[in-house]
Amino acid sequence: MKFKESLLQGIFIKRYKRFFVDIKYKNKTITSHCPNTGSMMGLLDKDNIVFFSKSDNPDRKLKYTLQIIKAKNKLVGINTHLTNKIVLEALTNKKIKDLIKYNTIKSEVKFSEKTRFDFLISNNKEKCFVEVKNVTLSRKNKIAEFPDSPTARGIKHLNDLCLSKKKGFKAYILYLIQRNDCESFSIAADIDLDYKVSLEKALKSGVKLLCYDCKLDGDEIKLNKEIKYI
Repeated sequence: MKFKESLLQGIFIKRYKRFFVDIKYKNKTITSHCPNTGSMMGLLDKDNIVFFSKSDNPDRKLKYTLQIIKAKNKLVGINTHLTNKIVLEALTNKKIKDLIKYNTIKSEVKFSEKTRFDFLISNNKEKCFVEVKNVTLSRKNKIAEFPDSPTARGIKHLNDLCLSKKKGFKAYILYLIQRNDCESFSIAADIDLDYKVSLEKALKSGVKLLCYDCKLDGDEIKLNKEIKYI
């Protein structure tokens, strides 16, 4: 997924009210939208280099959007709004080997009154729901982790994927690691043990797990290679 224009570079100052960050740019302090509801653990050290985009939309209150943080010399994509776009591009271009047999792709598909899954993909024989989670956390050497804060919503999605299996659908949970310095992926049970338990139940019920990292720079972020779950 290419950015419309190359990203601007600045220095991280602070995050506040969850969706705001201050950035030092050309000797001025600007306020940028932070499109990430998680804790962003390990990414928010003062003076980290950041990359952000500028919008030309005159109706936007904040012209800037934080996209990438350079933490411990590693680039990490933090914009959760891009996650599904990256995966959609990969599905369309048949970059996810387990899912290449599906030819029809629909986004944001309603499953129940309170649940929409990120994708419904299908062929002439079967239909498959895919729920996508964005991953930024890495506390241990070359291990990506999810979640970075407790997630009741994430647990609900796992439970609903189990329900979809009972209704005859195939079901996948796909973790997209917006960084490329990790060799494996695990669940941060110390942060949310209930999520770990829910995932184990989902896998036993037949929900499949996929995990991919990304290649990223100031011009684009795209799905890269499959990462093992441990």
